[in-house]
Amino acid sequence: MVNNALAEMLIRFKAIEFGDFTLASGAKSTYYVDVKTAVTRPELLSAVAESVASAYDFDVVAGVAVGGVPLCVATSIAKKKPYAIIRAAEKDHGKKSLVIGDVKDKNVLLVEDVTTSGGSALHGINVLRAAGARADRVVTVVDREQGAGALLAAHGVTILPLVRISELLNR
Repeated sequence: MVNNALAEMLIRFKAIEFGDFTLASGAKSTYYVDVKTAVTRPELLSAVAESVASAYDFDVVAGVAVGGVPLCVATSIAKKKPYAIIRAAEKDHGKKSLVIGDVKDKNVLLVEDVTTSGGSALHGINVLRAAGARADRVVTVVDREQGAGALLAAHGVTILPLVRISELLNR
């Protein structure tokens, strides 16, 4: 079901642009979904956080750096629950951990800005599970509907889009 208020805000804050783009996966696209820039607007970031916080239960909310970080922090504040950050790669100094925050034996909800193939979300889930978290759900602000759902389902993970790209393109 489309979240009409979020869809309208994503359009208003220009989260979707048309042109010729190369995605992180290397695939070509005639549109780009830029939730990272759109959520720099407090009104949209707050709306996303409130949507997630009110709809889902969790012990910890996590996000993969970079796009998931503002989402998990804002959701953490809205829900008054801890958050965790998943690094893209292990550091070669300090604690060398891929996870910042306590996730061991916790029910963790992963939040993503955009899902396409699902690779980033699966990375996040795998890192969380390796750290001892119970992680089987990914909330994405926009699902591009290009395979993330199938990939995640194959790994026992449910994708929960706030808005689907087909809903944005049909406006």
